[in-house]
Amino acid sequence: MSVDVAAGEVPQWTMGDRLRKARQKIGLEQADFAEEIGIGRTTLINYENDKRAPKSIVLKAVALRTGVPLWWLEGRESPRPVGPGGGQGLPRQDLNLRPSD
Repeated sequence: MSVDVAAGEVPQWTMGDRLRKARQKIGLEQADFAEEIGIGRTTLINYENDKRAPKSIVLKAVALRTGVPLWWLEGRESPRPVGPGGGQGLPRQDLNLRPSD
């Protein structure tokens, strides 16, 4: 993918771009990765070239195998923690039931 990005501009990746980046992150070739997640190489090529959209189960398999968040693969924004303006935020993940300092 060739990207001309002006200073401060965030590149917009397609789902195929994100799938490719996730696969490359773990260093697997298309054939090996496709076999590991239970799809054909041609199917993966079609997904990575944005010729077909993967089903939800495939996206979940990619997320599990690569360690990238499902929300990122789907092109959604990151969940944000509570800030000064409020909002939902993320739940605490620790077991400390005492109020924080």
